[in-house]
Amino acid sequence: MELDPDAPTARKDGPRRRFDEISLALVFLTRLPGVRTDWSRPLMSAAWAFPVAGAVVGLVGGGVAALLATLGAPPLLAATLGVAAAVLFTGALHEDGLADTADGIGSGRDRARSLEILRDSRIGAYGVLALIVSSLARVTALAALLEAGAWTAALPAFVLAAALGRGAGPAVMAALPPARDDGVGAAAGRPAPAGVAVALVLPLLAGLLVGGWPALPLALAPLVWLGWLALRRLGGTTGDVVGAAILLTETTALALLAMAWGGAA
Repeated sequence: MELDPDAPTARKDGPRRRFDEISLALVFLTRLPGVRTDWSRPLMSAAWAFPVAGAVVGLVGGGVAALLATLGAPPLLAATLGVAAAVLFTGALHEDGLADTADGIGSGRDRARSLEILRDSRIGAYGVLALIVSSLARVTALAALLEAGAWTAALPAFVLAAALGRGAGPAVMAALPPARDDGVGAAAGRPAPAGVAVALVLPLLAGLLVGGWPALPLALAPLVWLGWLALRRLGGTTGDVVGAAILLTETTALALLAMAWGGAA
């Protein structure tokens, strides 16, 4: 059997390629300064690294909240500023997706008009309500976790929730067809099954190790509902739907962890 002459090069390139995929996920999903990436790669080639970027988001938001609570800030204030830090760190990318998806799906219009609404920069009543509910849920859940333990409950919970949320994004893109041929969602490509599996297993395994089971697997249940709505109303997924899936999963995971860990305080 002949050996592939490029095989040694490919093996040497492996760690470099993984590092590039992590940097691609970080640059797309956060506003972390000083990170360069190769935009010639399709975004979903970095699907497996999405929870890595999510964990960084959780470290920022959870770290701010934990630090403020340690310095004497009331839990609700510390949680509000922690969630705000995470939103600023991501550039409100997923909040924008959630609002647009809520407006598009909630409009009750036909598929073509619903897709137009998703691209409209203006926000409607459904979008406002979705943002209010998700923000309140995250803030109150994080406040409860701060009372259970700033560094032992709130910080790891935010890291796990943010990581799982980002892992849910590629899963939605793999499960649903693109709703249109252009846009961010179509340009990102379809993730490989192995990348989707890693993106979900990494945060779930981390949750198992720190006692977040079965709260984290349950946080994926609303994705079935969102996927059904997107397929029925839009014909598939878009970049906004992926953003909505990420934020919906993160919010649900944080709420479930607050009930599991905060109630045991």
